Amino acid sequence: MSLACRYANSSWMITLLAALSLAVFSGPAKASAAAVAETGPVAADSTANGPDQDAFLAHGRNLPGQLEPTLQANDSLFCGRKTDNRDLVRLALLNSGETKAPGNPENPGNPEAWSTDAFSWETRVDKSYLIPAIEIPLAVIGLNVFDRLAFPDKIKEGRKAYSTNLSTTWERLREQNWHYDKDSFEVNQVGHPYEGATMYGLARSSGLNFWESLLYAHAGSFLWEMAGETSRPSTNDIITTGNAGSFLGEALFRMAGLVLEAGGDNPSVRNELAAALLSPPTALNRFVFGDRFKAVFPSRKPATLWQLKAGGEYDLHSTDSDAEDSSNDANLIASFSMAYGLPGKPGYTYRRPLDYFDFQFALRSRIKNPLESITLRGLLVGTDYQLGSDYRGIWGLYGSYDYIYPSRFRVSSTALSLGSTAQYWVAPGIALQGTMLGGVGFGTAGTDTEVTDVTGFHYDAIPQALLAVSMLFGDRTMIDFTGRGYYADGSRIDQLLLRGDAGLTVRLWGHHGVGIRYAESLRDIKGNDPLRNVREGKVSVVYTFLSNIHFGAVTWGDAGNRL
Repeated sequence: MSLACRYANSSWMITLLAALSLAVFSGPAKASAAAVAETGPVAADSTANGPDQDAFLAHGRNLPGQLEPTLQANDSLFCGRKTDNRDLVRLALLNSGETKAPGNPENPGNPEAWSTDAFSWETRVDKSYLIPAIEIPLAVIGLNVFDRLAFPDKIKEGRKAYSTNLSTTWERLREQNWHYDKDSFEVNQVGHPYEGATMYGLARSSGLNFWESLLYAHAGSFLWEMAGETSRPSTNDIITTGNAGSFLGEALFRMAGLVLEAGGDNPSVRNELAAALLSPPTALNRFVFGDRFKAVFPSRKPATLWQLKAGGEYDLHSTDSDAEDSSNDANLIASFSMAYGLPGKPGYTYRRPLDYFDFQFALRSRIKNPLESITLRGLLVGTDYQLGSDYRGIWGLYGSYDYIYPSRFRVSSTALSLGSTAQYWVAPGIALQGTMLGGVGFGTAGTDTEVTDVTGFHYDAIPQALLAVSMLFGDRTMIDFTGRGYYADGSRIDQLLLRGDAGLTVRLWGHHGVGIRYAESLRDIKGNDPLRNVREGKVSVVYTFLSNIHFGAVTWGDAGNRL
């Protein structure tokens, strides 16, 4: 892919953190919820993931005679969300057993259908297949023109890399001489997914659904491989750009939607700016096409937890088994994570891809590789389930995109996995949340160098597994652990890569807490290979801003009294 990706790698990290900072420090937005006198006790904590709406569904059994809006700080990227009176009416009618949605007589008693916005957003007649079909080629042309001007002497395979024309494009189309390229790890595994996310976002914000937008992202990637560069088309690029880009693009699109929802029917300039930094294609289509794409994508009020962390990290050990020396290093670090659509919230369903996802993003103060990790997993196709009164979960097919670059080695994968995410109330005030996944991805692994033939840095199918567990103790403490494993079975060497990350977070006051974490990374090479086996261990101390003082614990039914 183009060298412009190198600059995109840095710029998109900066804009993402900027958007998150705007979201955090802009202050809570006003929100409204149902306060019903006849429904019995409801959750009073304004920061729990079981807000008054959930308590209404869990405890209320009678249609209230009066609905009084009250201030309720639901979780969003602004620590708040505006809920209009239509939501209160829908909740009241749903609770009363009515089977018709107001203003929609053709709609049966489907919980999803109570939001007519949700229904119309996916099916409205003004969605467009033509607009992204024009925008994506224009984006490819624009990137090619930029590269021609910025890197006029860049040579690949004996040609100027970006001096494409009809002849070179026809040559690529006719020959289809695909290969695995040797671009840098950052360009291939971060630059390409972000470009794919941009193409995906142009289609998604034009009203298309996830699967349609994924096809547009793949079409845009193919167009670049044929007409964007003069070199042979890249197999690894076409896979990573379309797939990882679509997963990442949907997560950014959803987070931007939460920011816009926080602004109500008429989002403020602050909301629009923060959403634009998260998903520029969404902002572009909202601006260019005016009211046609102004409708905010309906989140259906998922249970969420997001955390913003900043602190310091120290390398306890960074050792190569075949080297005589080891190094200790200290860095400043910053990270953002968001769990979206946590299972257990009454009335929330999982019918759209990534109605549940977990996104994590970490930076450090290193010039060479400031981006330590991007990890994203989301439910593509699945459903919710329950076991007894204290257990709620979801299961199905997950998509994931991982980029992990500790210090001396790296691994990246785009995968499909089967698994489950669930929450179990162990005791009053104590909840256990977890995810278990197993599947196969396409990706790469290697040591800290860009020379493919020297390191065994290659692309291949990568079996992988994940286990993530969090124990939540009321509104005071969270203990969490995430373990990841990847097996890269290459033509020359086999690599087993393991990553474990454990932490303790203590809330001090309000949404503010502190945490201590330890991360261990291991790369083990099988067979008689002279390359080094690497093990790294890091400890960090961080300040943490929590969107939810109960660390994302979700309440339902009688469990609403557990917090």
